[in-house]
Amino acid sequence: MLVKDWMTPNPKTISPETPVLDAIRTLKDQGYRRLPVVEAGRLVGIVTDKDLKDAMPSKATTLSVWELNYLLAKLTVAEVMAKPVITVSADETIEEAALLMEEYRIGGLPVVEDGGLVGIITITDLLKAFIEVMGLREGGLRITLDVEDKPGALERLGAAVKPSNILSVATAGKKDGKRIIVIRVTGEEIATVVDRLRNAGEEVLDVRDTKSTGQR
Repeated sequence: MLVKDWMTPNPKTISPETPVLDAIRTLKDQGYRRLPVVEAGRLVGIVTDKDLKDAMPSKATTLSVWELNYLLAKLTVAEVMAKPVITVSADETIEEAALLMEEYRIGGLPVVEDGGLVGIITITDLLKAFIEVMGLREGGLRITLDVEDKPGALERLGAAVKPSNILSVATAGKKDGKRIIVIRVTGEEIATVVDRLRNAGEEVLDVRDTKSTGQR
C-alpha cells in the first residue's frame, strides 16, 4: 500500500502571512490539527494546533488588552511554523510514512511531488490502513501461532489452513528461532481450522472469534 492510496488529497493550506489568530480559527472551524504552509505554490512550512497555542501570550502576562490585541494582530504563521518540513512522496509506502512519523515524533506528513503539495497523511490515515491490511472489519478467526523462522514455514501453515482462507498475515519479533505470526481466517471448514493446524504440528497460542462490522 502506498501513501497516495491513503492520503487526503489537496489539503487546506495557509500562507506564511496568515495571522496566527486566523490560523487558529481555521483549525477550530474545520476540525484540523495541522495546516501546511504554502507560498507561491511551494511548501515552506507546517503549523500545528500546538504551535499556535504555544504562540499565544501567557495568562500571567502584564500586557493590557489593547497591547495583546496589537501584538496578536501582527503575529503571523511565518513566525511560529515548523521548517524545514519532514515530507513523504505519494509513491512511498505507508510503512515508510509510519517510520518517519515515529522517528520524528510527528502526527502527520505533507505529501510532496516536484516540490508541490499534493496531499497530507496522518496517524489516523495509517490506523485506517492498518485496519484494512489486517482485515479487521471482515471478521473470522484471529489465530496467533509460534512458527519456526525458516523457509517454507508459511507454505506449510497455508496448507494446513486449507480449505479455509487466510485474509491477512502479520509477524512480530524473533526469538529462539521462532516468530509470532497472527493470521485472520475465514471461509470453509473454519470450525476445524485450529485442529488442522495443531495436527500439522503448529503451535497455536491464541484463538479469537471476531465479528464483521461491514464498515469502512
